[in-house]
Amino acid sequence: MTTAGAPLGDEESEHYEIVDGERVRLPPMSAFASWLASEIAFAVHSFAKANGLGEATTETLFRLPLPRERSRRPDAAFVSYRRWAKGKPLSLHDDAWDVVPDLAVEVVSPTDFAEDLLEKIDEYFRAGVTLVWVVSPLRRLVYAYESPTLIRVLTTADELDGGAVLPGFRLAVAELFPGPTDPAPDNGAA
Repeated sequence: MTTAGAPLGDEESEHYEIVDGERVRLPPMSAFASWLASEIAFAVHSFAKANGLGEATTETLFRLPLPRERSRRPDAAFVSYRRWAKGKPLSLHDDAWDVVPDLAVEVVSPTDFAEDLLEKIDEYFRAGVTLVWVVSPLRRLVYAYESPTLIRVLTTADELDGGAVLPGFRLAVAELFPGPTDPAPDNGAA
């Protein structure tokens, strides 16, 4: 336990998930990925609050009801009041929120591995998540998963919508990627 102003120890400050009962350290997100997750959570939070739908959060650990012990930390998430009653308090002592989010958002960072991300998506749906958004800053795309096999790929010309999870929610994908596209890296070819 820490006191106000005291630095956190390595174990307390690290971001982790629980995989098969083991604590697995997560690599740090890039500054842009962290900003992007916050922007998405803020947009969802504002819409959800205005419409009395639920709560949005960033980097919260969720305990998933799966056969093997899993607690995952999506970059952003939304929990409806159907799943967690409005005003129901959270425990001050639990590391993980014992609810399945309706929406999980993963922002792809340079340190992410494709197989790990696909495993998370599969686990989210097996646990009862209804919608998963995977945001690729490098490609400037959003992959909207309605199931592990039903995926819409959205470009900066498209709008992200909340489907049945957040009816009426719309966000221009272009708003997630301000500024011009980064120039292609110079590979030394003339």
